[in-house]
Amino acid sequence: MKKALALLLALCLALVALSACAKGPEAPGEKTYRVAMICDSSISDGGWGAACYNGMVAAAEKRGWETAYTDSIDQSAYADTMISYCDLGYDLIFAPGNQYSDAVKQVAADYPDVCFAVLNGATSLPTENIMSMLPNADQIGSIAGIIAGLMSKSNVIGFIGGMELDTTKSKLAHFESAAQVINPAIKAVSAYAGSFNDTAKGMELAASMINEGADVFFGDASAVDSGARQAIDQANGDTVRIIDIGQPADLLGQNPCVACSVVTDNAAMLAICLEKCETGTFGNEVVFGSLENNCVYLGKFNDALIDADTQAKILDYVKQLQEGTFSK
Repeated sequence: MKKALALLLALCLALVALSACAKGPEAPGEKTYRVAMICDSSISDGGWGAACYNGMVAAAEKRGWETAYTDSIDQSAYADTMISYCDLGYDLIFAPGNQYSDAVKQVAADYPDVCFAVLNGATSLPTENIMSMLPNADQIGSIAGIIAGLMSKSNVIGFIGGMELDTTKSKLAHFESAAQVINPAIKAVSAYAGSFNDTAKGMELAASMINEGADVFFGDASAVDSGARQAIDQANGDTVRIIDIGQPADLLGQNPCVACSVVTDNAAMLAICLEKCETGTFGNEVVFGSLENNCVYLGKFNDALIDADTQAKILDYVKQLQEGTFSK
C-alpha cells in the first residue's frame, strides 16, 4: 500500500514539477538545484506554513534554486512524500518542524545523496545528510513575554501550542517567565490543540481563554493560531482590547488584533543549508538563529495598539535580552 502511495505521489509531483518548475535546457556542466518543502499545514494559513514556504522561496531565489511543495499532508504521508521528491531527483528536502524528524531520519538513511534540512530540529538530529535549523526558542518566547508583560491589563495571558514539542514548550515557559519579570502578578493560561491545521480548534481554545480573562495571546500552532486570531477579532468587535503577538513572520495588518510579531528569518538559515548543499559541505551541523545574528528579531509595531512610550520600553527590554542582562 505504501509503495503504491509513493508511486502515485511521484506521478503527481512529476506533473507539478513539469508544469511549475520547467526551464530551458541547462548549459553544459551547469546544474539546476531543486528544493522541496513538505508541510502538514497549508502554505496559505497566514501563519507558520505560509512563513516557511515564503522563506523557502526567498532562499531559493537568492541561490537560484527551483522550488516545489506539498502541503496539508497527514503524518502518515510524511515519509512517502519525501521519498517521492527524492525519486524525482530533488537535491534538498525542507521539513519545517520538529514533528518531521522521525520521518526525515528514516528517509535520509535510504537516500544518502539527498540533503535534508529540518526547521526546529533537535541538536542531536544532524547526520552526514541532515542539518537542523534552530531558531532560539527561549528568545522568541521571551520577546513575546516582554510585550505581554507590558501590555496585559488583566494580568492573564494566553498561549496556544500545536503539539507538545520541546521548542513549543520552551516558548511557553519563557513567554510566561519574561512577562512575570515585568509584572510578577501575571499568569499564563495555555493549551495544546493536538494539531497545526485545525482552525476551528484555535477559535475554541482562544474563546475559552478569553473567558478566563486573557487579553494578550501568543501561539506556536500555525493555522490554529489563525483561528485564535479570528476568535480574538470577534470578541473585540469594533474596539481592540485583546491583542495577539504573531510569529514567525511579521503579521502586522493581517488581523486587527495583531499588535506586533516575533520574526524568524527562516530564509537566511535555509540559504546557508542550500549553499552547503551546493558546495558539498552539507551535514553534521546545526544552523542557529538568534537576536545576535538577526535571524530572530522584533517585527513592526501596531502604533494604534502600542503607544510610543511602551514601544520604547519593549525595545529596551529586547536589547537587554540580546545583551544577556534581562531579568538580572
